[in-house]
Amino acid sequence: MGNSQSQSEFILLGVADRPRLEMLLSAVVLICYVMTLLGNTIIIVVSRLDPRLHTPMYFFLSNLSFLDLCYTTSLGPHMLVNFWRKQKTINYVACAVQLYVSLSLGSTECLLLASMAYDRYAAVCQPLHYTAIMSHSVCFKMAAVSWAIGFSHSLVQTAMTLRLPVCGHNRIDHFFCEVPALLRLACVDISVNEAVLSASSVVILLLPLALIIVSYGYITVAVLRIRSAEGRRKAFNTCASHLTVVSLFYGSAIFSYLQPPSNYSRDQGKMMSLFYTVVAPMLNPLIYTLRNKEVHQAVKRVMGRERTL
Repeated sequence: MGNSQSQSEFILLGVADRPRLEMLLSAVVLICYVMTLLGNTIIIVVSRLDPRLHTPMYFFLSNLSFLDLCYTTSLGPHMLVNFWRKQKTINYVACAVQLYVSLSLGSTECLLLASMAYDRYAAVCQPLHYTAIMSHSVCFKMAAVSWAIGFSHSLVQTAMTLRLPVCGHNRIDHFFCEVPALLRLACVDISVNEAVLSASSVVILLLPLALIIVSYGYITVAVLRIRSAEGRRKAFNTCASHLTVVSLFYGSAIFSYLQPPSNYSRDQGKMMSLFYTVVAPMLNPLIYTLRNKEVHQAVKRVMGRERTL
């Protein structure tokens, strides 16, 4: 970190002191990673190839799937390698890249989920003006801003974290390089870093979450005004998947980032990070496709088209 010239590598402790748990987690991470690759790739390909899915909802969903692919890939393969080798090390440059990329993608997902909530608000509450509100250019700009803010936020956090001196400490009590885990290595006062981390977490986590809650407040009012039970059910189904994904991702991320790193228990932070970096990206495509007839029909159309070629 601050003395990176002498700190050439870090040791990722993970759960190396519990070999059975380590073997179990390696199997879980491998299964989740393979399913994440498969599920998110299917969503991207189908959304791209089927013209009926060229809508704002599936534009944002494709962005989310691509982000989840990159997010899990930035962490999963190295975790799997470390689970199976005795020397669980990561060099300084790789740690810095892992920290920056994973934090960038995680921050972007927070903002992208808020954009998706606004899309659902426009679809349910402003159906007559939906096409104008969520035009292609507006969708592209919302996605671009989400990615730009996410990567800019990560740049600040990564720079502040890596400049801290570690005074010879190189054992990271985590599965990968993450801000809270790296802050615990610092041998100087980290109150400023903790304050900045909390403030930026409010901006990246809580403000988008507040926008999501407000959007769904309006959506709930609009749905309750629908007289037919079938209409209410259809409106609810368009939002249920997104709400589930928001709950899983934001719940675990808020737990990890909105408490001082010094207050973490030894295992809670590690397991919660493992959940939102490995498990949640696997669940997202399942949540969006299990009850989604449009995606089921699109997969059948794409597969039927491939067979006829």
